[in-house]
Amino acid sequence: MYCIISKGENLTDKKFYSLPDLPYAYNALEPFISEIQLKLHHDKHHAAYVNGANAILERLDKARQTGTDVDMKATLKELSFNVGGHTLHRLFWNNLAPAANKQPGGALADAIKNEFGSFDRLKKEFSQAATSVEGSGWAALAFCGQTYRPIIMQIEKHNVNVGPQERILMVLDVWEHAYYLDYKNERAKFVEAFWNIVNWDEVNKRLETIIK
Repeated sequence: MYCIISKGENLTDKKFYSLPDLPYAYNALEPFISEIQLKLHHDKHHAAYVNGANAILERLDKARQTGTDVDMKATLKELSFNVGGHTLHRLFWNNLAPAANKQPGGALADAIKNEFGSFDRLKKEFSQAATSVEGSGWAALAFCGQTYRPIIMQIEKHNVNVGPQERILMVLDVWEHAYYLDYKNERAKFVEAFWNIVNWDEVNKRLETIIK
């Protein structure tokens, strides 16, 4: 997961996180994700991570201005959790799309065939990772810049088991708040539905940005 700074950006201006708009309407992913489920997930849960991260930044700013101390261990752990939640959700919204292609193309298709042997094998391993996350977390397809191989990550919460140098290509949120209204406790059905709305063009674009 990376934060990108644009060329010429003023690093002396203190900025805060913001909730992005969805790139599609709330009902655009139906019947796989309902309008009420998507609205709750984006407007309430994602917003909570944005607000949580900003509150911590403000707390740190105030402590530095006044010369007071904070519990750094607890504060940084909380910040990592909230920033991780925000960053993963930003990736998640954009790697979903209505009327999506059923399979990837371009460099991504080549990388998947090279690593997994077939798209079906990737789908099987990724689905197994998603359904078996302990408690709340994510499944992610990432790319390792050292081995030049796509890898699957099983992220617990928002910030545990993340490979420090891996660039994330695609994520699936398997916290219960992502699917409970639509699928109750049947996470596997939500994971299966996910494959109908993957924005493979976006996932391929993320890979091409890394390897170009």
